[in-house]
Amino acid sequence: MSQKKTALRSAEWFGTIDKNGFMYRSWMKNRGIADHEFQGKPIIGICNTWSELTPCNAHFRRIAERVKQGILEAGGYPVEFPVFSNGESNLRPTAMLTRNLASMDVEEAIRGNPVDAVVLLAGCDKTTPALLMGAASCDVPAILVSGGPMLNGKHKGKTIGSGTAVWQLHEEVKAGKITIDEFISAERGMSRSEGTCNTMGTASTMACMAEALGVTLPYNAAFPAVDASRYLIAHLSGMRIVDMVWEELKLSKILTRQAFENAIRTNAAIGGSTNAAIHLKAIAGRIGVDLNLDDWTHIGRGTPTLVDLMPSGRFLMEDFCYAGGLPAVLRTLGDADLLPHKEALTANGKTLWDNVKDAENHNQEVIRTLEDPLVNDGGLCILRGNLAPGGAVLKPSAATPHLMQHRGQAVVFEDFDDYKARIADPDLEVDENSVLVLKNCGPRGYPGMAEVGNMGLPPKLLEKGITDMVRISDARMSGTAYGTVVLHTAPETAAGGPIGIIENGDWIELDCANGRLHLDLSDEEIQRRLDARAQQPQPHDNLIAKGGYQSLYLAHVLQADEGCDFDFLVGCRGAEVPRHSH
Repeated sequence: MSQKKTALRSAEWFGTIDKNGFMYRSWMKNRGIADHEFQGKPIIGICNTWSELTPCNAHFRRIAERVKQGILEAGGYPVEFPVFSNGESNLRPTAMLTRNLASMDVEEAIRGNPVDAVVLLAGCDKTTPALLMGAASCDVPAILVSGGPMLNGKHKGKTIGSGTAVWQLHEEVKAGKITIDEFISAERGMSRSEGTCNTMGTASTMACMAEALGVTLPYNAAFPAVDASRYLIAHLSGMRIVDMVWEELKLSKILTRQAFENAIRTNAAIGGSTNAAIHLKAIAGRIGVDLNLDDWTHIGRGTPTLVDLMPSGRFLMEDFCYAGGLPAVLRTLGDADLLPHKEALTANGKTLWDNVKDAENHNQEVIRTLEDPLVNDGGLCILRGNLAPGGAVLKPSAATPHLMQHRGQAVVFEDFDDYKARIADPDLEVDENSVLVLKNCGPRGYPGMAEVGNMGLPPKLLEKGITDMVRISDARMSGTAYGTVVLHTAPETAAGGPIGIIENGDWIELDCANGRLHLDLSDEEIQRRLDARAQQPQPHDNLIAKGGYQSLYLAHVLQADEGCDFDFLVGCRGAEVPRHSH
């Protein structure tokens, strides 16, 4: 595309013939950059979350090189920069604690540096929302390239999925079905290549969300990390971002209300992670789109789950890719008028429907038809009631159908340490009709809202053959996990929510069909307990006093229904260049 009259943001650094321009160009020239690189070329930042401590993203240096080739070929100049890499697999207590920190890193790196646009390299769970949040706050042209999932896991002749296999095999150890040696033997087989989890966990879900939102090229979400097409997408994305500069195709033109509605419907169709509800809300908040939990009900509910992938189904991301990937799902939805906004604009300049209208489904076992879905209604179930005034979330495609309407007595764990100490106690008063309740694991209570909501069942019930129970918490769970698990209960315990006053033996009613989560106590008794609890010291108060990033987090993090962003980060601040200091 011709350069037209677009004013390059980078020219405010490199385009002036004065002292400041001299210094900016001179310092860049210490690497041997030629004069013509500063003359009318878009400077494209490559925002890289590479880290050897984030195994999902450890191959990103090679992906960045392919992006650079594309940028150079299209007439831009690439500049790669690192940002905080919040990998879920190693980072304690949870990568969710640092998602907002990473987004701040991205935002300030973009705003403070001479870049006209960015290519976002994301993979592990929180890196995708963090990069989109940071870029949205600046509203520059941006395109996201995912790192891709691992190859299918293999163990003793069977296919096993990332994360999902851990939960399954660990329950079998506790039930006495396999030995600890058999459990450990599956480690290498579960992770056979570089890339993110190969299940429809949060990493794959958010890659699909990015594609459905339109901020990637088509077919970006599913190609395995080691497939040559992953590098082709990187190269083409590098080429495309240069044209996006000249077209002034900023994120605000793509991340519209319509794009988020498409993503919500898509999440139901793929059996996506509950974490998407938090991340999409946070991204929407940064770009100025009003999105709330009730949107998941009136947009997502009633949508069949078509993708037969673990943890909800049988297959893995490699199978999904070669069956046709996300475009095949979107075409199926569109043909049935289940894609809310076909006209939504995407990063390649075309509409979402233009990108997928000719996609083919090559395997109807993996991507099922509307006549034979995995689950008839796979939209996230948003629950409200006196137990969750701010809402809670359940994933129907991963739940046991008969438990989605259930009434049982609470077995309460005050925090995760309490749960670990007592869950295996043979004298624990619990049966298969009980409701396990875990407190103090929300955004503030367990700083970062760790993925502990899918509590493992008591061994004495596993030994009886019980494989699922209703579980309620203010925590999250891994997208690779499964079960009839109520999550994100808001307000959380540490914010004075009603979940914090549940006692052993209280009756709880779960009614997914009507979106109801009810604690069977009078309003007067609930208020009495809330007042009594408000007088007690809270565990997180000590963390605030310690200072540091956790203190900032605890003071400013919003609740789960608000996306767990920091209150002072919500909104788009733009990319206005700060004053120079020379």
